[in-house]
Amino acid sequence: MEIQAIKTKIFQPSDNLVQFIRTHIKKLPEKSILVVTSKIVALSEGRACFCKNEKAKDALIKEQSDWAIKTKYAWLTIKDGLVLPSAGIDESNGNGRVILLPKDSFCAASALRQSLKKIYRIKNFGIIISDSRVLPLRAGVVGIALGYAGFKGTRDYRGKPDIFGRKLKISRTDVADCLASGATVIMGEGKEKQPLALIKNAPVEFTGHVNRRELHIDIQDDLFRPLFGKIKNI
Repeated sequence: MEIQAIKTKIFQPSDNLVQFIRTHIKKLPEKSILVVTSKIVALSEGRACFCKNEKAKDALIKEQSDWAIKTKYAWLTIKDGLVLPSAGIDESNGNGRVILLPKDSFCAASALRQSLKKIYRIKNFGIIISDSRVLPLRAGVVGIALGYAGFKGTRDYRGKPDIFGRKLKISRTDVADCLASGATVIMGEGKEKQPLALIKNAPVEFTGHVNRRELHIDIQDDLFRPLFGKIKNI
């Protein structure tokens, strides 16, 4: 598998996302996956604003969250079935604005895929809308796929034998987030100006239909449920 970050100009809120991609990528190979940071998707949707103070920002975070609790460093929130700091709202590389998450990352990925398939005349092709998140008890951020299109996001081993013939009961690979994390390492988090990355030869199953719930786990069945004892009706 090969991941190539794409150096670009700074994306402006008035820019057209499809045209921005066309400007910086002359060819998209068949069976490739394009990773697009959620920030430029959100900017293209007009999902950025100025907050006059911390109180206004806190109000925005709570408004954008399904559940939120204040912690030492940030708000710990649940949004769109994901545990994220501050509902994914971020000020970095915003030039004074706070940037929200895209309105619907799966819909954005699907629409972008359809447009780019026609432009580049390709059939098997995937899109990932990526962001960063932290993991419990681990320093640093990893990539996450907020939404994706064109490939199956999980690899299911349940019911299959391991190398000694023992049948696996719960094992699945989170393909979408693994790919997003790999791209995040290459794209960077600072001033790299690499909001796009192209993944070639990824071991994925391409498909025209994505089940947006395939990675979702109900909170009652989640391994970390004891850590969320205060959460009700999520």
